[in-house]
Amino acid sequence: MSSEQKARNSSTRRAKAAAAKRRRKNKIILIVVEVLVLILLAAVLAVVLKLSRIEKSEVPLENIEINQEISSEAQEIMEQFTTIALFGLDNRSNGNLSSGRSDVIMVATINNDTKEVKVCSVYRDTYLDLGKGKFNKCNGAYAAGGPEQAINMLNKNLDLAITDYVTVDFNAVVKCVDLLGGVEITVTDLEAEMMYGYINEVAEMTDEKAEQLPGAGTYNLTGVQACAYARVRQTAGDDYKRTERQRLVIQKMFEKAQKADLGTINKIIDAVFDDIQTSFSNAELIALAAQVFDYKLGDMSGFPFEKNSTPLGSKGEVVVPCDLVTNVTALHEFLYGNTDYEPTSTVEANSKMIINETGFSSGDGY
Repeated sequence: MSSEQKARNSSTRRAKAAAAKRRRKNKIILIVVEVLVLILLAAVLAVVLKLSRIEKSEVPLENIEINQEISSEAQEIMEQFTTIALFGLDNRSNGNLSSGRSDVIMVATINNDTKEVKVCSVYRDTYLDLGKGKFNKCNGAYAAGGPEQAINMLNKNLDLAITDYVTVDFNAVVKCVDLLGGVEITVTDLEAEMMYGYINEVAEMTDEKAEQLPGAGTYNLTGVQACAYARVRQTAGDDYKRTERQRLVIQKMFEKAQKADLGTINKIIDAVFDDIQTSFSNAELIALAAQVFDYKLGDMSGFPFEKNSTPLGSKGEVVVPCDLVTNVTALHEFLYGNTDYEPTSTVEANSKMIINETGFSSGDGY
């Protein structure tokens, strides 16, 4: 064999070897890509499986009632925010999230641009139209018609356009606080005394340990203690002060959750998802969760801002907006920064009815 032929054969062998090496390299790359895709699919599947544990109960859009007189300008402003109704149930039986009086009623807005979150409690005894002209304490709306009627109650009385909600059982709060390692809160002597019975009750309902507080002080509250603290209302300020406590617990949980590692977040998801009902789809929940570390907790308050209270026969002691028109105007400024909001004729009519039945109007509140 000539030297020229030998060179050609050697060149061919090198070319074949290089081609084989490229094929092996491409095969390795393909295997790596396939493995990564499988890992990604497994992760997505794990997330979906976790989310599937949340009880989904969508409120059909055709059943949502929104005051049609809301101006186009006001609608455009509200569309810049994600508005969510938050309900907390105290049914004395965990897992029942479709009925019962919503002792916690909150409206949360997320600014879609800045990610600022604002929260406003609606006092549970606020005298409003529960639907079809039936006025009573607003927490009766959930008991009468579940989240659908509760959302419509908020929309019709407050000129809101809520379509989505989240409902939790107080059992979820207990689990979440414990997994976050507790929340630090300063408690007064009277609050510690009033928490005694609630601690025993919550501990019994959740099969957790009842640890009483010795008195006033700053404590790292357990889940049971934090839930008991948020339920105290037999102090100065009554339900107004109680909603402040609820918002404080939420604030402390929010702050600790944003500092928690992924392992802790995963444990919280595993622990509390069975105690949540929502109208959000899995895709919507993933989209919201993806931005959780960008959210900034802003101002929190309670509605009505100007209020009074009075007994109304068999309906008991009610909280009266003084008046509803004035309070709804203030609410839109608080939640949406809309300083020029003018309430609809529906709100005006409800306001007149409340004035007629309670005797309290604008200027009679505190």
